[in-house]
Amino acid sequence: MGGRSLQISLSLIADPRSGDPKSSLPTQSAVAQRPPLSYIADMDKTLHIIGGGMAGSEAAWQAAELGIDVIIHEMRPKVGTFAHQTGLLGEMVCSNSFRSDDDEQNAVGLLHWEMRAANGLIMTVADQHRLPAGGALAVDRDAFAQSVTDALTAHPKISVSYGEVTELPGDGNWIIATGPLTSSDLGAAIASETGSDALAFFDAIAPIVHHDSIDMSKAWMQSRYDKGETEEERTAYLNCPMDRDQYEAFIDALLAAEKTEFHEGETAGYFDGCLPIEVMAERGRETLRFGPMKPVGLTNPHAPEIKAHAVVQLRRDNKLGTLYNIVGFQTKMRYGAQADVFKMIPGLENASFARLGGIHRNTFLNSPTLLDGQMRLRSQPHIRFAGQITGVEGYVESAAMGLLAGRLAAAELSGHRLETPPDTTATGALITHISGGADAKTFQPMNVNFGLFPPVEGLKSGRRGRKDRYKAYTDRAKADWQRWLAS
Repeated sequence: MGGRSLQISLSLIADPRSGDPKSSLPTQSAVAQRPPLSYIADMDKTLHIIGGGMAGSEAAWQAAELGIDVIIHEMRPKVGTFAHQTGLLGEMVCSNSFRSDDDEQNAVGLLHWEMRAANGLIMTVADQHRLPAGGALAVDRDAFAQSVTDALTAHPKISVSYGEVTELPGDGNWIIATGPLTSSDLGAAIASETGSDALAFFDAIAPIVHHDSIDMSKAWMQSRYDKGETEEERTAYLNCPMDRDQYEAFIDALLAAEKTEFHEGETAGYFDGCLPIEVMAERGRETLRFGPMKPVGLTNPHAPEIKAHAVVQLRRDNKLGTLYNIVGFQTKMRYGAQADVFKMIPGLENASFARLGGIHRNTFLNSPTLLDGQMRLRSQPHIRFAGQITGVEGYVESAAMGLLAGRLAAAELSGHRLETPPDTTATGALITHISGGADAKTFQPMNVNFGLFPPVEGLKSGRRGRKDRYKAYTDRAKADWQRWLAS
């Protein structure tokens, strides 16, 4: 890879609480600030990236490390969104988790492995700010976003232009990585160019609680099935138990609570991985007990002989351990109702909320129809798309698509064509899915999963053979990914 190694360039941006020096880093105000560029200007071999989220940040890093000059166009903090709280690059707006870090038995963990092998910024910074979360990779979201911002603004090949881009550029070299919260003006420009309305789904955000307001005489710390290599990992989750009566009363209150109503004529479905808890409850009173509130793999030390009917789990949201988010509790309840309902949870009766939940509309492209295999807009091939707007779902998948788009654009600007990775890899399986593997008529956002991978011949199907099958998938993917990186 061209440019500096990630290990060297990140050595000065460690967590400031560790005592490592940061004095040599430029502050955000010292970064080369450029006004939004005229689209008719001479753009030569500069890569322009609209959006500084997971995908845009990773795309910028990858291209810059390959020697390409990059300008990130970020509308925040000048123009805000419903979900964002800061103007930092790489801000995490929903969960603080990158999900499973198991690279042998989980497709998401495999995607982590591939991004690390590719010198990925997002995974390296995530590892620096990792929090105990059992087998998952969770991070201190504020420190994470600050370090992503510091790494990008310190890079000699990257500058940031703060301002909204409201129309599609007519020439130059561009990646649009505006995510699911694309601004209305740019969204309208994209819809006009593609000749169709943007597809959409609704996404929800879970609330965050101040730890010192939780009653630990009722709650306890334990990861499900005591999963984890260290004691810290085995006690990564905070658990609040419910008996049957408490659970039934909670469901009644949840169903009766005042909820956010959509605007007239506004229609969209939900992404199944981020269903509001009210929607799950409406599907059946027991749904939550078999989802985010399942009581399995946990023993209450306050009453070890009593098995909880349901358990609400909270996961640490920052390194200090002062904030915890309620796992799987995305909600569309109105703010006043949220506080009343969530305080029915044992241990949260006096909870103080750092952030309440909410719901927002996410837009995405019908990528199988609109994008080619190089992630370019078929009608405007100087424009690539990356991240959630392409129809992948999740921080990790978005960053992976940014990684790929950055490398593809850098290769093109360097005068050669880079083939996309094979569909036997996690990254390759995702790009294959969104660029034609999925049925355009039924296209919906997709998490990475082994169902996207071609089968390994000679292995048993079904649950009994799953462990061997998944290991074969990941072994094959790692070898193929390494070959692709070397190509």
